[in-house]
Amino acid sequence: MTDAVEQARAAAAAAQAAAEEARRLADEAARRAEELAAALSRAADASAAPEATGAPDASTAAGGTTPGTATEPPGRAPLDATTTPEATTASTTPPSAPQSGPLGPEAVDAIRTGYAVEGTALELGALVNGRPLPDVQVRIPLGMLNRHGLVAGATGTGKTRTLQLLAEQIAANGVPVFAADVKGDLSGLAVAGQPDEKLLARTEAIGQDWRGVASAVEFYSLGGQGTGVPIRATVSGFGPLLLAKVLGLNATQESSLGLVFHHAERAGLPLVDLSDLRAVLTYLVSDQGKAELAELGGLSKQTAGVILRELVTFADQGADRFFGAPEIDTRAFLRTAPDGRGIVSLLEVPGVQDRPEVFSTFLMWLLADLFNELPEVGDTDRPALVFFFDEAHLLFSGSSKDFREQVVRTVRLIRSKGVGIVFVTQTPKDLPDDVLAQLGSRVQHQLRAHTPDDAKALRATVSTYPTSDYDLGEVLTSLATGEAVVTVMNEDGAPTPVAWTRLRAPQGSMDALPSDVLEALVASSPLLARYGTTVDPESARELLAARMESAAADAAAAQAQADAEQEAARAATAAAKEAAAQAARDERERKAAQAEYERTQREFERAERAAAGRRSRSTSTRTSRSAGRTADDPLGGLLGNGLGQTIAKEVVRGIFSTLRRRR
Repeated sequence: MTDAVEQARAAAAAAQAAAEEARRLADEAARRAEELAAALSRAADASAAPEATGAPDASTAAGGTTPGTATEPPGRAPLDATTTPEATTASTTPPSAPQSGPLGPEAVDAIRTGYAVEGTALELGALVNGRPLPDVQVRIPLGMLNRHGLVAGATGTGKTRTLQLLAEQIAANGVPVFAADVKGDLSGLAVAGQPDEKLLARTEAIGQDWRGVASAVEFYSLGGQGTGVPIRATVSGFGPLLLAKVLGLNATQESSLGLVFHHAERAGLPLVDLSDLRAVLTYLVSDQGKAELAELGGLSKQTAGVILRELVTFADQGADRFFGAPEIDTRAFLRTAPDGRGIVSLLEVPGVQDRPEVFSTFLMWLLADLFNELPEVGDTDRPALVFFFDEAHLLFSGSSKDFREQVVRTVRLIRSKGVGIVFVTQTPKDLPDDVLAQLGSRVQHQLRAHTPDDAKALRATVSTYPTSDYDLGEVLTSLATGEAVVTVMNEDGAPTPVAWTRLRAPQGSMDALPSDVLEALVASSPLLARYGTTVDPESARELLAARMESAAADAAAAQAQADAEQEAARAATAAAKEAAAQAARDERERKAAQAEYERTQREFERAERAAAGRRSRSTSTRTSRSAGRTADDPLGGLLGNGLGQTIAKEVVRGIFSTLRRRR
């Protein structure tokens, strides 16, 4: 039951949408019928006027051709670059009714007045109202270029030629230009274009007095990858936000990378190339360096590992050549030629099309560096530099909130530094609303509505334009190549009327330069001597290596000292043990000697007491026999008498006194 209800609702919504579309088509048909009737009435009045008054015909009165010359049928566009021979033949046959454009005379006059400029202006082209109107020229005041702009349109609708047209005229008025040459199509700016019949027919139809003119061009390449003066950036100068974007880091990893940059700056570790950043990351998660970030929250090994892996992949794709020294001084883009023309700086990037986010982020770095380097100049009558940001949609694809905020802030504030930005992309929806709100000039080439998303983008684009007499949804999908819907800021800062414009042709060559000519121009550049050769200054990698070597030497010396002290301690311990053992042995010997002395003393005393007892029992017997004992035993006789006993005591005392002294 629920499915049936939903299907009924969907069918009702589809029917309502179909009814609204039918109503719109009916209103459009009625409006066109009224315009056709009005045009027929005007044509009838004009044809009747010569017969009634004898006045010359309308074409002659309007400054047309005289009788006998070829005339252009009313409502028929003159032969232009897209006219075929068959169309030329058909144009000689008067149409059944004069053709009319979507704008009435009042709207055409409003556009003519709205694009009238008193000061210097860039000529965009002529208004199209059924056919080009050479007398209604569409212009951009030069002073309004620092209010930024947008060139949008589907692939193949002429965006690159519009960029070339604007760059030529800006430089011709003494304002330097920077642009990225993604496909190598802009290098022809350096040589004059060559006329042909088709080109001259187109330019004549829109009132352009065309002639070939070469511009002063300086060619650059990212890191020397391509033909041009190498543009390099140091990792420190590039910064963590932009690097996080090209590495595809998430918010947590981006925050950790910012912490690493902060520490490197505080510790005096210059980050010149990617090897320096890898060295710092490795050091900060090592045992020696992890304590240095402890007070700031630390760096986890997992996050450092992710960043290191992304850096390795990034370098393997050749992006490491973009980082290094010498770093480009972006003020080089502000130079002018000796004749006063602005120099067009073209960054050749065909070698990095496989990494478009790298290219777009590098352009953002150049812009941010200009913002930091240039002084405040306020609102000037002409910009100091116009910066074309090609493939702008790549800048915001997958970007973080912080990154978008930085871009918006730079776009908003860089105008006061005298820099105008022109974003070049496919649809306005490719840019954030905060960026679109800063754009004063818009050149919108054809949009395609082949898918529901395309149709939605078309409606969103139409809703951003000022009110006009156009059915912009129809006009934007029917524009021819080289045509655009234009609205800019006039000299008073107010938006001009919306104008369907056939754009002028560039005056430089629209073909890419031959490689030998391009190489010769690059070789003659005065900037090549300064930026052509890579230098390797002392940076974080070398400083950390020296620090690690010094730490290793100090650790080795400390270890050697500790080993020596430990060996000395072991020797002292061994000596102490030996001394203690020797002392124990001496003590044992002393005690043994003392015991022997005491034993001998006791034996002696016993012997002495026994001898005294014997003497007392047989004094007489000892006396009577002493003579005989003396004769038979001289030693016994000697010990028996008083002198012998005295001698014996002295001998024993001498012996045991010596033993006592050994203690």
